[in-house]
Amino acid sequence: MAKSLLHRPLLGAHVSAAGGLWNAIDNGEKLGAECIQIFGASPRSYTAKLPTAETIVRFQQRLKESPIKKVYQHGAYLVNLGSADTATLKRSIGNLAAHLEIANLIGSEGVIFHVGSPNGGDRPAALASAAGAMKEILGKIKGPAQLIMENSGSVKKIGGSIADLEWIFKKVNDPRLKICIDTAHAFEAGLIEAYTPANIKKFFGAWDEAVGLENVVALHANDSKTLYNSQNDKHENIGQGYIGIAGFRALAGFAAKPQNRLTHTSWFLEVPGFPAGGGSASGGDGKQNGPDKQNMDLLKSCFG
Repeated sequence: MAKSLLHRPLLGAHVSAAGGLWNAIDNGEKLGAECIQIFGASPRSYTAKLPTAETIVRFQQRLKESPIKKVYQHGAYLVNLGSADTATLKRSIGNLAAHLEIANLIGSEGVIFHVGSPNGGDRPAALASAAGAMKEILGKIKGPAQLIMENSGSVKKIGGSIADLEWIFKKVNDPRLKICIDTAHAFEAGLIEAYTPANIKKFFGAWDEAVGLENVVALHANDSKTLYNSQNDKHENIGQGYIGIAGFRALAGFAAKPQNRLTHTSWFLEVPGFPAGGGSASGGDGKQNGPDKQNMDLLKSCFG
């Protein structure tokens, strides 16, 4: 189905690219994903290996044949652009720059990443450090791929408030800098107490005033395993957490018709998955293996 006919966001999931980046497309198709999020390189290393020419061609050809419309990447977990440690900051800049280069090479929309943390240090200095780092990366790595800041689940980290990302966004002032909103993180950080229609309108109104909703390009559609304002980062399957299925239905109502406020965005599940045998596609061993078709079907059902 063409994106223009959906009248809602593209719905997808973070999927494995193990064994070759092109495998992520197969994994996304098995879930019925319309967009996918992947790791372009190891998420647990400062070293990011660029894909070979063969990998790039194979990935792009497979994507061209696929009903999947868009690919985004998630950055490495080690990145901390707010670090006061010079060595950590240098490694973080190098790593995020490499992931952005990978995005350009494979045709990904961009890299969604956690900005970092002051780690108890000077917060204004950490924000300034992060903004400077992003300017450096965007200046070094040209091309269409975007850097996409994600909100965090704790006010101790950068992005635990809208004001954090607004300040960085305006300081960097680059059209390739965008925003990803994680539904669980916003709930856990105390930004929205319940996903009711009135609260959702107010919440996204604040983002619109801060950065413009047109610059919110992605959502991480995750239920929360912990309570409102818990200051934790723990995702739960759709409808099984404290946001609940009613919360996602209300989100869908805001995103799509009749309001159509987020039809330009791509949504990604980052949930644990239901135990295999209870709806997971992973096969009857009782393990939870990440986003599965049951979660995808639940998310799609919220749009009617």
